[in-house]
Amino acid sequence: MTTSSILILLGFLLFSALIASSGIVFRPGAWYQSLRKPAWTPPNRAFPIVWTILYILIAVSGWLVWREAGFALIPFGLFLVQMVLNFLWSMLFFGRRRPDLAFLDIALLVIAVALNILAFWPFSRAAALLLVPYLAWVLVASALNLSVWRLNRDRGLFA
Repeated sequence: MTTSSILILLGFLLFSALIASSGIVFRPGAWYQSLRKPAWTPPNRAFPIVWTILYILIAVSGWLVWREAGFALIPFGLFLVQMVLNFLWSMLFFGRRRPDLAFLDIALLVIAVALNILAFWPFSRAAALLLVPYLAWVLVASALNLSVWRLNRDRGLFA
């Protein structure tokens, strides 16, 4: 592996960390703890573990496609869109306390990740497959978002 390839990989990891920072800036806190949640809600300790792994997979996925195609417009345009939507979700759900808007965001995120997988596939099947756990988790998160919104919309807790 060349020095430039290592630097690009570090760049992808740093970009993923930047996107992940929305989960640090906009923390669940007491408001989230007060919400009704479905019985199948994962334990709080699972979220940082799962997201750390997913952000590493996302970064490596992008790097693998970069190695094959450089910064190809469509695959990396979709990559950027899904990362921005990912960043916005924490701000909408935890920061603005708007599970309704967060659900719209995460529904768009599901579509963007699925399209990103399809766009990465011709360049690197491994890269596309690395995004599949991310898509699966975002699907679970979207169901959780919708459930929390529905279980709490009558409580006047949303901004």
